Amino acid sequence: MADSNEKLFSDFPHVSTAEWMEKIQADLKGADFEKKLVWKTNEGFKVKPFYRAEDLEGLKTSNALPGEFPYLRGTKKNNVWHIRQTVAVADFAEANKKALDILNKGVDSLEFHIKGADVAAGNIETLLAGINAEAVELNFSTCVKHAAQLAEILVAYFKKQGYDLNKCEGSIECDPINRMLVRGKNMENIGATVASVVKALEPLPLYRGVCVDALSLNNAGAYIYQELGYALAWGSEYMNELMGEGLSAVDAAKSIKFKFGISSNYFMEIAKFRAARMLWAEIVKNYAGCDCREMKEAAKMKVHAETSTYNLTIFDSYVNLLRTQTEAMSAAIAGVDSLSVTPFDKAYKAPDEFSEHLARNQQLLLKEESHFDKVVDPAAGSYYIENLTVAIAEQAWKLFIETEEAGGFLAAVKAGKIQGVINQSGKDRHAAVAKRKEILLGTNQYPNFNELSDGKRPADKHCCCGGNECEKDLETLVFDRAASEFEQLRFATEESGKRPVAFMLTIGNLAMRQARAQFSCNFLACAGYKVVDNLGFKTVEEGIEAAMAAKADIVVLCSSDDEYAEYAIPAYKALAGRAMFIVAGAPACMEELKAAGIENFIHVRVNVLDTLKEYNQKLGIK
Repeated sequence: MADSNEKLFSDFPHVSTAEWMEKIQADLKGADFEKKLVWKTNEGFKVKPFYRAEDLEGLKTSNALPGEFPYLRGTKKNNVWHIRQTVAVADFAEANKKALDILNKGVDSLEFHIKGADVAAGNIETLLAGINAEAVELNFSTCVKHAAQLAEILVAYFKKQGYDLNKCEGSIECDPINRMLVRGKNMENIGATVASVVKALEPLPLYRGVCVDALSLNNAGAYIYQELGYALAWGSEYMNELMGEGLSAVDAAKSIKFKFGISSNYFMEIAKFRAARMLWAEIVKNYAGCDCREMKEAAKMKVHAETSTYNLTIFDSYVNLLRTQTEAMSAAIAGVDSLSVTPFDKAYKAPDEFSEHLARNQQLLLKEESHFDKVVDPAAGSYYIENLTVAIAEQAWKLFIETEEAGGFLAAVKAGKIQGVINQSGKDRHAAVAKRKEILLGTNQYPNFNELSDGKRPADKHCCCGGNECEKDLETLVFDRAASEFEQLRFATEESGKRPVAFMLTIGNLAMRQARAQFSCNFLACAGYKVVDNLGFKTVEEGIEAAMAAKADIVVLCSSDDEYAEYAIPAYKALAGRAMFIVAGAPACMEELKAAGIENFIHVRVNVLDTLKEYNQKLGIK
């Protein structure tokens, strides 16, 4: 078979990179290659339109093996990951009942959110009754002030149940720095806080007591290199704090786990996780100052991944299933240790049994039907992903070094620098969504023309401490979803009690009028307007008459650039102010049309969000 394959490929002549470039330049017909085909990412590096084997030359990633330092290709020699589901604990008996139920439905990792005031031995016994701690990964998050107490209770409970403590796996996700970022509450003695949890968990060697919750950065709109670079600095901060409390570098590293978000940038997310393991292994090696077996074991980055809430949408919410599925695929391919898929309806309500069922099954499909757990690092050797891995690693490392040299992650958080940078990234991404440079299917592109919110509104956000600590000492991260401003437009349209009708006056060149009508329908439906498309009119007067018969609030003239000089002004005059008049496009005669009183033009270069806000004002929608 090998000989047969070699003969098959030998039938095709070798094509050099120079020959490919020559062909591309010919097809570009003089256009600039860099401007047309090279993508400048938000991460600060360029992505070429094609990669070849020669692009792997000199990359250290090409020599990496699964389960071997520096763990670029994974910390293990298989690709098995834990399927995790979160249980918010209000009633401990009910939470136990739910946990037992979902364990029978494919979950093998649980994450319990427990209020600090509820941390008590009796409650934990009720919560974990009937759950085999040797067979299920158990993870807990609670108020950082009660984390050490919870650790002590767990150790005592496991001993009481007769478990082999060397087989119990899980974590207490103590992360006081994340509390500062999210709640704005300054904390002192962070080293003592996290060290008390780690020391309480010493009898449980497979438990980690300190969490770097970079998911918060992701959900606030951070770019990929920022999430990774700051996560590394965050982890380094905890290494310093734990070592300052007397722990060795090896013990400190073995106590830290990382929680990352996953955006919809499919290939770059795969590269992010590969780069993360590699960089963290190098950081731990530098702290340990040796190349021993214990260091290499401690340098294995423990990674939990969770699909992002930043890009979840309220309208066309089932599209969220497509987003979270590709995100879960990225994490699974990249070899994470555990994974949570966010239920599709989380943006507007507490997830119910149906949405949680779908979220579980999204991972089960990847394992049981697509067999993602059977192949270790399938991205290895990909010319594109190997280069992405290196590029993201370089940008993240640069940010890590800058943060360290400026005094470290904690100092930057206390100064509000991290929050400021991430919140600005969130604003920049919102601006990109407003201009359709970043697409949210069903929200700023191809919305469902007939969908109404049916009373759905953004889900309330509650303080983990019951709302008792709302005063802020520090600037906090802002968790405005990318779709939030477009959703507010549609809510305003519905609440106005009058849904504007946008009528497409299609005339002239068939191809252009159809293309512009489709563009305009998608554009205006983003604000929740009712759109009426048409097959075409012989005269503008006929079109205006039909628009008035349809009780149009907006008339959009759809034709070709050349024909606007003929049709636009007569149509505008025939409308005579009875409705808003819009020209679809940016014709060469635009200034002449503006001089005639035509104010509104929509085309690919306008800010969709700002334009629709302006139209809402003109239509009396607040």
